[in-house]
Amino acid sequence: MINLLLSLPLWLLAIVLNVWLMSFALVGLWVVRRLVLPNLRLSYEDAYFTAAVVQSAVLLYALIAALTAVGVWQRHQQVADIVSAEATAIANLWRDLGGYPEPLRDETRAVLRDYSGQVVHGAWPQQRRGQIPREGVEWMNRLQALLYAFEPGTESQKILHAETLHAFNQLVHERRQRLDSVRAALPSVMWWVLMPGAMGCVLLFMFFHGADVRLHALLLLGLAGFLSMVLFVIIALDRPFSGDMGITADSYQLVIDHYMK
Repeated sequence: MINLLLSLPLWLLAIVLNVWLMSFALVGLWVVRRLVLPNLRLSYEDAYFTAAVVQSAVLLYALIAALTAVGVWQRHQQVADIVSAEATAIANLWRDLGGYPEPLRDETRAVLRDYSGQVVHGAWPQQRRGQIPREGVEWMNRLQALLYAFEPGTESQKILHAETLHAFNQLVHERRQRLDSVRAALPSVMWWVLMPGAMGCVLLFMFFHGADVRLHALLLLGLAGFLSMVLFVIIALDRPFSGDMGITADSYQLVIDHYMK
């Protein structure tokens, strides 16, 4: 269900969520006012108790949904920072490799260029499908073998080599962080709270004993629309690399265009 919603464009996702919850609100209101409320014989004094229960339920759901939305947004930003940090590590390593003698300089830069191209054109489409790319480790192993085989002959080369190895290790670290984030998502149990919880809030709101059914329906639609938009934000940001809000490979392409060409 969630995977299907994630595959939708943002505009269609917003429409689907609003139509789903608003339709449930209108149909449920008709059923409750026509079949349930007359049999309950509610008095206006019961409205105070109903209001207290509805307020408590909506407040609790709003707290859960708000914390979830903030958590999803923070994770999305953290993954974006990881992507930016890896692209920065590639740029720094590219500059360090420029200080090596030939032919090592061209060999190592060629491997790093191929790795960057693989990230943009190979790894990113896999990540958008929720798959963890594995091809990049081959370029990392090649680059590591070339760097480890180099024997610096002067003091300046030793300093440069140490800085280059540090930059390489930083790149490996950021790459590992990115791969760990590919399948980052809310646990399935949270969706059993968020989706039915939204319907539960709307359902409880139907038991208000309002004299004007049109006002009751209008307020119910407003509540359904608000809940739909909260769910829209959570779903849109839940998978960092998937959907229209997914993080792009622009940072890597920028390094390729500005440094490697």
